Amino acid sequence: MKDFFNSLFWKISATFLLILLIISAVYMYISIFTAEMYFQETRQKLDINIAEHIAKENDCFSGDSVNSRVLEQVFYNVMVINPSIEVYLLDTEGKILTYYAPDKIIKINNVPLEPIYEFINADDETFVMGIDPKNPKQEKAFSAAKVIEDGLMKGYIYVILGGEEYENASQLVFGSYILRLGIRSMVIALVMAAIIGFIAIGYITRNMRRITSVIHDFKKGNLNARIKLKGKGELSEFGDAFNEMADTIVSSIEEIKNMDTLRRELIANVSHDLRTPLAVLHGYIETVLIKSDSLSQEDKQQYMETILSNTKRLLSLVEELFELSKLEAKQIEPKREVFSLAELAQDIHQKNMIIAEEKKIELLLEIDDKLPMVNADIGMVEKVYQNLIDNAFKFTPEGETITIRLTNNNGRIKTEISDTGQGISKDNLPFIFDRYHKNKRTSDQKNKGLGLGLAIVNKILELHNVKIIVESEEGKGTTFSFEMPAHQ
Repeated sequence: MKDFFNSLFWKISATFLLILLIISAVYMYISIFTAEMYFQETRQKLDINIAEHIAKENDCFSGDSVNSRVLEQVFYNVMVINPSIEVYLLDTEGKILTYYAPDKIIKINNVPLEPIYEFINADDETFVMGIDPKNPKQEKAFSAAKVIEDGLMKGYIYVILGGEEYENASQLVFGSYILRLGIRSMVIALVMAAIIGFIAIGYITRNMRRITSVIHDFKKGNLNARIKLKGKGELSEFGDAFNEMADTIVSSIEEIKNMDTLRRELIANVSHDLRTPLAVLHGYIETVLIKSDSLSQEDKQQYMETILSNTKRLLSLVEELFELSKLEAKQIEPKREVFSLAELAQDIHQKNMIIAEEKKIELLLEIDDKLPMVNADIGMVEKVYQNLIDNAFKFTPEGETITIRLTNNNGRIKTEISDTGQGISKDNLPFIFDRYHKNKRTSDQKNKGLGLGLAIVNKILELHNVKIIVESEEGKGTTFSFEMPAHQ
């Protein structure tokens, strides 16, 4: 139950109800205030000329003195006819000279003249309110007129329309009516708004509940859980974003699983490739130690050459693993310099001629004239050439050909290293640069290895923003090619 009332639906509903109550209170205040202003303005429009009639029809002054006898009778007669008004006689400075009001209780002796000036000079459409001498904090509708006798202005007649006693009685009736009307209107509006609001909030939070449910399912291990919402809007965008995130997470999990499987395969391959030369080393060293006295010098020489060969193989495997790990961790950055790719290819060709002769393979070099220079890490590029040539030697049988070809391709130097060996099957072709994929181009066990050389080639070229391409046809040979931009 606690979680239910803490739900988004009830939080939004409570906020919505609070806003409705505040709006209703403001609405009631505005309604009552507007009704009061309407009442005051109506009173002023109805009795707008009452002060002028009093001033014109009566002598308010006798010489310089107030004509108290006449005014008392006049004020009394006016009050009898209209008991809701209060009449005041002011001098030219706004001082109250005499007045007639119930209980004769006034709290100020001077009335501000600015509203009176505005009233006298205004047209019939202007609504002006003035100070009530009996209640200075409250402004009321009034009527005012100048008192002019013997051609001189001697003061003002100031009439408050709707005096204190009338106000008390009218407010009881008026306030009660307005209050009842306001309460009824507020209750009806609240009920209708609450019903409509709850329906709307329930409709909106329904999608939120769906989203929350799917997220909980995904959290519990249901990786196929997805948010399905109709229409468009922020929630639909949120749902789409969650679905994309979930797809990415699932894809990453699958990739991690595949990588873990490949990692295990790599460990098995590394263990196998390391175990073989280690076993050979162990056997020959043990033989030399046990039979040292009985072995001939020729046998010892042969054993030591075998030990040296396997030691070199071990060192090569370890170096490849170490170099690839550093490349993948981006611990190696290219040290660029300007050099001739043609000269580098010639050096590589010369270094590998002896190996080619031993393997009875023809190693060719074809270079276009006047090739431009390149800006790259010469050591890394040499490693790329050597690894590609070693790979070609590994899978090219005797009597076949390996060709190193450099051409100018519209300002880019294209390198191709081709062989006429066994080629690569279509199944293996997409994986040849994967460090975890063991090359299966040949059934000859001595040629099988970790396949790290091509992975190193790919990483080095990636650091130079160069893409390597492989084309191969099983039984006809393989061509590796890449293009390096010319140095400007």
